[in-house]
Amino acid sequence: MEFIVISALNGLVYGLLLFMVSAGLTLIFGMMGIVNFAHASFYMLGAYLSFTIARISNFWLALLIAPLIVMAAGMFIERFMLRRVHGFGHSQQLLLTFGIAFVFEELVKLFWGNFPVAYRPPPLLSGPAFSLFGTNFPSYRVFVAAVAIVLLGLLYLLLQKTRIGIIVRASVQRPGMVSALGHNVPLVFLGVFGVGAWMAGLAGAVGGALLTTSPTMSGEMSVIAFVVVVVGGLGSLLGAFIASLLIGLLTSFSVGFQVSLADVAQLFGYGEQARQIGGLLTLEISSMSASLPALLMLVVLLTRPAGLMGDRN
Repeated sequence: MEFIVISALNGLVYGLLLFMVSAGLTLIFGMMGIVNFAHASFYMLGAYLSFTIARISNFWLALLIAPLIVMAAGMFIERFMLRRVHGFGHSQQLLLTFGIAFVFEELVKLFWGNFPVAYRPPPLLSGPAFSLFGTNFPSYRVFVAAVAIVLLGLLYLLLQKTRIGIIVRASVQRPGMVSALGHNVPLVFLGVFGVGAWMAGLAGAVGGALLTTSPTMSGEMSVIAFVVVVVGGLGSLLGAFIASLLIGLLTSFSVGFQVSLADVAQLFGYGEQARQIGGLLTLEISSMSASLPALLMLVVLLTRPAGLMGDRN
C-alpha cells in the first residue's frame, strides 16, 4: 500500500511538472502551428536563471523574474526569427528552432559550465509536508504540484472566460476575420508565444530544484514533452494534461517494479522457458522505465493516430 500511494503522489507531481512544460508547447502549436524544438531550452534557461538569481537574492524573487526573462527571450525569437520563416512552411521552422536549441545549450555551457549546478529548494520548503506509512513526503513536491494546478486554472480562465481568450481562439480559426475586425493578429501570436515561453521558464524555475539542473536537461525534457504532446493530441491542452499525468504515473510506478516479464510468466508456469529465451524477457521493468513513455506513444499512435484528445478530421 505504501508503494502505491507514494508512487502515485510522485507520479502526479512529475506529471504536473510535465504539463507545465508541454502546455506551452501545445499552446504554441495549437495557436500558431509551430513545432518549437527550442521549447525545452526555455525550460532549461528558466532553471539556470532562477539558480543564478536565487544565489544573488532569494528563491521567491527568482521565481518571479526568471520566467519573465525567458518570456522576453521567447518573444524576441518569435518577432525577429520565427516570423521571418513562418510563411515558408514547417521545415524552415523546425530547422530554425533546432538550431536555436543548440545555441541555448552551448550558451549554458559557456556561462555555467558543462556540469550540473547545485540548485536546491529554499529552506522554507526543504522539510517534509506530511508523513504516510512512515515515509516523509517533501514539501517542495507539494509546492511544485500547487504551482502547476494554479497555472492550469489561470490558463483555463484566460482562454475560456476572458475576451483575450476569445480573440486568441478566433485568431487560430479565422485570422483573416479577426484582422478585419481590427485586431492585430501578429501581436496576438507574439503574446501567445511569449506566454508559452513563460510557462516553460516557470516550469524550469520550479523543476530545476526538483530534478537535476544541467546542460542536458533540455534534451531530456524535449523528448518527453513531445511524447506528451503527441500522446495527448497535437494542439489539445486537455490531451496534454491527461497525457502528462499518464506518463508521470507510468514512469513513477515502473521505477519501483523490480520484476521482469519472466517473473510474470512464472505465474503461469512458463518462467523457465522465458528465462531460457532471455533478452527483453529477463530485463526488469524498472530498467526500462525511461523507454515506457515512448512505448505508450507507439501504442496510442497505432490505435488513435490523432492522439487521445486530438482532432481526427
